[in-house]
Amino acid sequence: MRKVALIVLFNKEKKILLQHRTDDAPINPSKWGFFGGKIKEDETPLEAVKRECLEELDYQLTGPKLVHKRKYGDCYSYIYVEAYNPKKELILREGQAMGWFSLPESKELDSNGHILEILYKIFDEI
Repeated sequence: MRKVALIVLFNKEKKILLQHRTDDAPINPSKWGFFGGKIKEDETPLEAVKRECLEELDYQLTGPKLVHKRKYGDCYSYIYVEAYNPKKELILREGQAMGWFSLPESKELDSNGHILEILYKIFDEI
């Protein structure tokens, strides 16, 4: 079973940062989704989410909080949240775009389908 760690960064307006995946992405190409990725065999979910955030956004997480775990098909996801520090710059290093979206705005995106379900479950945590 594949295991992934995902980060939901949110700003003071409670908008969530999402990634627009590239057209050639191996999973969910051209879709909007969370930043994060596969957990390596020698790391914890927390270590993985910190590594993935550095790799994909050049952003150092300071205190990600695990708010949800779920199995979806052959994948097990660990979903973390953290308030974005606007003093730190975000540099997109993976994907074709990124954007801040409110919960209603995220409904209009071409996403992988279950991100809305996750957002509704964790929205009280942000």
